[in-house]
Amino acid sequence: MKPIHTLFLFSFTGAALAQTATPVKPTTALNEVVITAKKSPSITVPSVTEKKEQLAKTIPGGAGVVDAEEYKRGRASTLKDALDFAPGVFVQSRFGAEESRLSIRGSGIQRTFHGRGLWLMQDGVPLNLADGGFDMQAIEPLATNYIEVYRGANALQYGGTTLGGAINFISNTGHTASPFQARFEVGSFNTRRGQISSGFVSGNTDVYASITSSQTDGFRDYSEQESLRIFANIGTKISVNLENRFYLTWVDSKSQLPGSLTKAQFEANPEQANAASLANRQRRDYQLLRLANKLTYSDGDNTLAFSLFWSWKDLDHPIFQVIDQLSNDIGFDLRYDGRNHLLGLDNDLTVGVNFMYGNAEDDRYNNVGGQRGALVAQNRLQSMNLNFYFQDQLHLTDTLSFILGSSVTFANRDLNEETLFGLNNDDRQEFWGFSPKLGLLWEVTPKSQVYFNASRSFEPPSFGELTAIGAGVPALVALRPQTATTLEIGTRGEAGRVAWDFSYYYAWIDDEMLTLGVPGNATLTTNAGRTIHQGVELALNADLLRNLTTSGDSDYDRVVLRQNFLWNDFRFAKDARWGDRMLPGIPPFYYRAEMLYEHPCGFYCGPNVEWSPRKFAADLSRTTFADPYALLGLKFGFRTKKGTSFFVEARNLTDKNYSPTTGVVQNATLPAQSAVFLPGDGRAFYAGVEFKW
Repeated sequence: MKPIHTLFLFSFTGAALAQTATPVKPTTALNEVVITAKKSPSITVPSVTEKKEQLAKTIPGGAGVVDAEEYKRGRASTLKDALDFAPGVFVQSRFGAEESRLSIRGSGIQRTFHGRGLWLMQDGVPLNLADGGFDMQAIEPLATNYIEVYRGANALQYGGTTLGGAINFISNTGHTASPFQARFEVGSFNTRRGQISSGFVSGNTDVYASITSSQTDGFRDYSEQESLRIFANIGTKISVNLENRFYLTWVDSKSQLPGSLTKAQFEANPEQANAASLANRQRRDYQLLRLANKLTYSDGDNTLAFSLFWSWKDLDHPIFQVIDQLSNDIGFDLRYDGRNHLLGLDNDLTVGVNFMYGNAEDDRYNNVGGQRGALVAQNRLQSMNLNFYFQDQLHLTDTLSFILGSSVTFANRDLNEETLFGLNNDDRQEFWGFSPKLGLLWEVTPKSQVYFNASRSFEPPSFGELTAIGAGVPALVALRPQTATTLEIGTRGEAGRVAWDFSYYYAWIDDEMLTLGVPGNATLTTNAGRTIHQGVELALNADLLRNLTTSGDSDYDRVVLRQNFLWNDFRFAKDARWGDRMLPGIPPFYYRAEMLYEHPCGFYCGPNVEWSPRKFAADLSRTTFADPYALLGLKFGFRTKKGTSFFVEARNLTDKNYSPTTGVVQNATLPAQSAVFLPGDGRAFYAGVEFKW
């Protein structure tokens, strides 16, 4: 991959040659050189450099790109490994597992499992189920080339309407992957992980395939996990302007669930499992087959993309009951991006429509030691979403743009009882949403921008909030969609040795979906009154020793400091019961930093820290708190584009007993709600080796 300044140089040189050669018809060879310098070989998949430049010039708000090469220098097993330094993203594993609390701007704040409030995609195609929920197990960080993160309404260009925004995992292709790659990781808690992948190009076709297998006993008792993931895609250039890419995903994931602990249990022995989880042999075993296809036409100024997907999911989930769920989801997205003129000014337009439909057979059994007992519910759950969206960027001057957009969404959720257990509880709920957005983007310098945006978000409930089968609640819970008005201001860019990404946001939320409960059912999701989410998202990176007079990226020593800071202020707004108290579950401050020495040969080493300096409540009543913590880590290794790379990593060197996130309940002093703590991993060591040919 060429450095940014090299691409600029090639582009400038090509333009200069074109000017001097105006009287002469350009040769085909010259045209090919210019195109190669500017564009990715794939029409469907932009390069990392292209995507970073595009986001900087088109998004009037928080957005960024995570290059997979950054996190592959250490353990790369979980979403936390991949997204820990993504600005604005709060991600904490539940118990060292793939499943995590994944949140942006307090999205899905009550969820520490089976995510909600974000729009997850694989290569621009939804990973969410039609009801809005998503599974972290569907992602393989090692098969990813880079990750796009769109915070809040900045996800509108993909049709995202939720408070949190969207995360798009871009796969490797035959153009970006090595012909043969093998990677092996081992570490504490009997952790083993291996990947074999290959990418190649043959004529107009490129192929990428990855197989990953992992197993760990886990830090806690009864927290064993194992998984097998297969990712593949085949791209074919039908013509110079037309490309088709087909995607295949297979996931087989098995996880023991050790559950949450009370504060006393957590302090006495964070490795223990919850007694009820152990007695019920609670697990989450999950299989996923996903097929997707994306057809893209582009002539440079106009791009039309049509994608289709089908996913089949089989969930075997013994918890308070045994949930046996088989679901099929289908969907499509049709999107146009065009560069044109409006009122004599340059104008960029995005228009799209996406549709999703899901059908799930949901059977519930009494849990008898992890086995199926008597059948207690047999339902069919159907969900549908239809979303029209557009975004227009009008270039008022060479450096100032005005952005206007909106989406209109219709969604429904149906519950049909296949077998009656008492009264007929068939039910249907429908939701309409309108989500406008406007923004300003000012390019202060060629490498820095200042932005502002105002937006509305819309999120209908998933079945995780709507269904309360076995909890004494008939049919679907009566919930309104969660909406919010958000203001955002910020800046991003680089100058000399420093690069930054800063956003401040303030969101007025109506009907936030929280576990406020009702008499007799303290864990029931209901709509809160008005709540406020505000915060700061800051990434500040510095190249401390770089010789700015030296050209090239490989002929000098570097000391690189990466920092990620979050301030989270999520609270009720003059609620009749809760006043203005803060919402539980997420710490108010979070800081992550890493300082690495990098030698031109590829060697690197340095410490890292994770710091949560303030205690935070685990319940709405603010009776029980998670304590502050600081974790120290160390990493060193050697990485090269071809040949052998390796890493050694130490985590939580001081063996700190800490809980990075908690469940969300009303009152943790009540016996039925007291187990809310999710311990983080103790001291751990990992090592890995990677071969590329």
